[in-house]
Amino acid sequence: MAGDGAGVAKRVGTLLSGLLECGLIFSWISLIFVLKDLGYFEDLCQSHTNASTTLNWTLTPDCSRQDEQFSLVFTIGCFVYSFVTVPMGFIFDRFGTTVARLIAISLYTGGTLLIAFSSPELVVLFFLAMSMVLAGGILLMLTNMQVGNLFGKFRFIISNLYSGAFNFSFAIVLIVMLLYEHGLSLRDMFLFMAACSIWHLLRTIFLMPRTRIPYPLPPGYDYGLRCPGRSQSYRTYEARHPPGEDGPEEKALEPINARGGRDPPGVTFMACVCSRLFAWHVVWLSVMRLRHYIFFSTLNSLLDHLARGDPSLVSTYTNAFAYTQLCGVLCAPWNGLILDRHKWGKTPRPEGALGTLADLRASVLSLTVTVIQCVLFSICAAVPVLPVQFATFVLQVLSRSFLYGGNAAFLAIAFPPQHFGKLYRLTIVLSALVALLQYPCVALVHGPLGGDPFYVNVGLIAVVLVAFVSPVVVARECRQRAKELEAAGIPLTAPAGAETPA
Repeated sequence: MAGDGAGVAKRVGTLLSGLLECGLIFSWISLIFVLKDLGYFEDLCQSHTNASTTLNWTLTPDCSRQDEQFSLVFTIGCFVYSFVTVPMGFIFDRFGTTVARLIAISLYTGGTLLIAFSSPELVVLFFLAMSMVLAGGILLMLTNMQVGNLFGKFRFIISNLYSGAFNFSFAIVLIVMLLYEHGLSLRDMFLFMAACSIWHLLRTIFLMPRTRIPYPLPPGYDYGLRCPGRSQSYRTYEARHPPGEDGPEEKALEPINARGGRDPPGVTFMACVCSRLFAWHVVWLSVMRLRHYIFFSTLNSLLDHLARGDPSLVSTYTNAFAYTQLCGVLCAPWNGLILDRHKWGKTPRPEGALGTLADLRASVLSLTVTVIQCVLFSICAAVPVLPVQFATFVLQVLSRSFLYGGNAAFLAIAFPPQHFGKLYRLTIVLSALVALLQYPCVALVHGPLGGDPFYVNVGLIAVVLVAFVSPVVVARECRQRAKELEAAGIPLTAPAGAETPA
């Protein structure tokens, strides 16, 4: 870093503290076990009689309606989480990082307080709490995605690392479960989590920019609260480029068209939305996001069915699932390595049109690997053998780690940067509409299928296979752009040391 700008220690501190912050974002699945034990929605359980082989009659509770209600809480929370990305993204684009983070911290703190003071009698608070926590969490993560701009050619790796750190939030709920089993009340734990919002506030003041982190970084760039007498280059930069105004990060990243020039003004937002690349990418994201949501909603029922109602086995496998989620932060950078692998060869990285084409080609493998992981995860989930679910957990966290980071990276590669924020929010909203199908699927599992998700899981394998169309479409687009480059007289392989036309 040149001049008086942020040094390596400060940038690494920002990175590590951001990963810890994303790990504090609330997760949902492992908490169901605790809420059931506390009696949430217990009035929906009905007792029915079963005759055993010894002709002894026993009463067993039918809690399928209770499971449906928990699924409804999850569905509503995910729906709100997806749709708040539009206004929250606008707030972030318009007012900058500080304002967005203060709103996010307020939502997150309010949500954890509502969970702390909720009870089976005040269960309606839990619906509002889940929505607030998820809305605040996604906004905190959105502000952290820009940290990758501090690390140059490792930008995509860092962005994917943050997406994987979101999975680390399962560790928080796992700790909640363990403390609960050792006698600590749910209220005390969530009051402590609400108090931890002070950490988010301190990081906002000292380790985050007031507006946004530009890319590429200007000379002497610094951010956060600094000691008197330090360089004022950050303040000067922000004064010249207030929130909402194009700075060097937008200008430096304008895509190059097939003939080596910059994209014309006619490449509008609607033109991007109506393109085949975007349409099939939305399908790619939607079907896999739906698959993951249905897995989350039916996990407790699946484990209960395969464990034949043994609560100790269900608890063991639920803990195993939470432990595997901790590995998400380690898996996510692998997708960044796939996307950035062409930048580290002996020959210099191509620039201009060839650089754009190289990035797009790299995304084909990233998209394909993500789909393969999701298909394998879906196949394992459909196998009605309890030990196989360990493999399901591993493949699920791999697929989820690749999915969200790959989505953001592809949109940054394939479309003009001035439309990235709008396109990213649109993909989240459209995939959220598709994700609403999880509720009828869960109702089908808990109703006619008697808690056995086998047939739903088999059907979802065919649904996920549709996502393979997206990398095929991207590969065809790469061939088309390569032909246009050749027609324009631009060689696709430049000699070592030669400059690429720009």
